[in-house]
Amino acid sequence: MIQLTDVTYQRNARKILNGITLNVEKGETSIILGPSGAGKSSILKIILGLWNPDKGSVKIEGEEIANIPEGKKLRIRRKMGIVFQGNALFDSLNVEDNVGFFLRDKKIAPEEEIKRRVAEALCFVDLCGTEKMYPDQLSGGMKKRVAIARTLVFNPCIILYDEPTTGLDPITAKSVIDLIDKVKEQGTTSVMVTHILHDAILLGDTLTIINDGKIIESGNVEHLLQSEDKFVQEFFYEAKKELKLLEDKSIKL
Repeated sequence: MIQLTDVTYQRNARKILNGITLNVEKGETSIILGPSGAGKSSILKIILGLWNPDKGSVKIEGEEIANIPEGKKLRIRRKMGIVFQGNALFDSLNVEDNVGFFLRDKKIAPEEEIKRRVAEALCFVDLCGTEKMYPDQLSGGMKKRVAIARTLVFNPCIILYDEPTTGLDPITAKSVIDLIDKVKEQGTTSVMVTHILHDAILLGDTLTIINDGKIIESGNVEHLLQSEDKFVQEFFYEAKKELKLLEDKSIKL
């Protein structure tokens, strides 16, 4: 589904990604973890084709998206949706118009279908009845749900999440995680960037730890907890305490 092979990217004489190889299977939720500045969000930009790698290959459903004409990129990009860390809602538009904005802007569907898609997406994220509200009337969690609904109206086969629960209180963060899990149950392939271990453990089929633009280790939670790499051990130190509270994964420490 998503295949990065030996991807290297340099910006302003600084190597941001260095030999990244990552495979995400169809229907899988892949989590990219690491400290601030490690290169996590840069991988999302590479997958979307917003940045071209200096070296390496990036394939979406077998199609190369790196270093190809923009017109071809747009066709591949339509298979994907992204939920930005800051939500990127338009303050001057109500919820209904925010969710349907890009469908109308790109003339992707007739108005009747757009309204139907918007209504379905808002119901899916439990925001029925908020259509006429504006962003400044919404809580942080509601804004995130609107951002997810705006992605869902395109019926993407791939969704990218950039730090989806950062800045949210624990209860609101849990509601967002539950929603992402609900989207996952629809068979959507997901890549999520986060530094929050709790979220990664709950959602991830595979977890990839990166630091200084390099992959340190990748695997499921059980594998990473047994890692002998010092950086991975330090990264998961607090997670081992948290895992004692999680019953749904049945992980033995």
